[in-house]
Amino acid sequence: MIRVLARSVINGGSFNRNVSMAAFPDKALDRGFATTVMRMITTASSSPTEGDRKERPTPTPAPAPASEVKKGESHVMASSYWGISRPKIKREDGTDWPWNCFMPWETYEADLSVDLSKHHVPKTFTDKFAYRTVKLLRIPTDLFFQRRYGCRAMMLETVAAVPGMVGGVLLHLRSLRKFQQSGGWIKALLEEAENERMHLMTMVELVKPKWYERLLVLAVQGVFFNAYFVVYLLSPKLAHRIVGYLEEEAIHSYTDYLKDVNAGKIENVPAPAIAIDYWRLPKDATLKDVITVVRADEAHHRDVNHFASDIHFQGKQLKEAPAPLGYH
Repeated sequence: MIRVLARSVINGGSFNRNVSMAAFPDKALDRGFATTVMRMITTASSSPTEGDRKERPTPTPAPAPASEVKKGESHVMASSYWGISRPKIKREDGTDWPWNCFMPWETYEADLSVDLSKHHVPKTFTDKFAYRTVKLLRIPTDLFFQRRYGCRAMMLETVAAVPGMVGGVLLHLRSLRKFQQSGGWIKALLEEAENERMHLMTMVELVKPKWYERLLVLAVQGVFFNAYFVVYLLSPKLAHRIVGYLEEEAIHSYTDYLKDVNAGKIENVPAPAIAIDYWRLPKDATLKDVITVVRADEAHHRDVNHFASDIHFQGKQLKEAPAPLGYH
């Protein structure tokens, strides 16, 4: 042990600190002497020589906590422990992309050439049931919101974003169960749900919902989600037809909204920044421009859902027809 201790001192503390007490036989050495020797070894190994001081680099300061906010920055740094970081994305004008809820490649220019006057005439019992159901649902909406079209639009979008998600999820599970492709309809319906959600994000910026309106959203969404889920399980053709008629009512509501803006009854305020980036609107876009592009989106959703219902009425599955990907 004396030889090992001398070698450790000469070599500048290269002796392993984790020496087992088993190296000291109980009968050969006293436990107190072993403890003393261990302390001497630890002290020697922790005392750097002059050569070590020159070779060892100066310790770098500990990295800042993951939640630390840098001076001059408004966002919180995310931990890079997993190697995940969003690349810096720029707008076309060179400014930073400010949104995390959607990326530049998810934006688009609304197709305003869509026919807003198209209407599916109900002929079969299923069509008439869907049509009357939607008309019945409009009665309490008209009584509650009357001509407050901004609040009506906000409530409408909380409901309109549900069917695409429900249909997409159920088609996704069907694809997993039956080991078959969906023909792109899963993505098409989820695109519709995301587009409707962006309508809601825009309307929330324009209309600050009151507390009772938020409570109403919770109640309506809870009832509608479960009801639509059951309807889609029982009859997808009925579910898509209901949504088609809902979108027709949405077109009428946004048209009335636009009329009040043009008549000066509602102030034509500047468009929210999120709407300008999402629909690639000009920087001086106004509420009128936002309503116009949202209404065009609703017309496309009307076409998609009536088309999906027609496929089921023909006795086919959605995967047998081309999915309208990118058709907002």
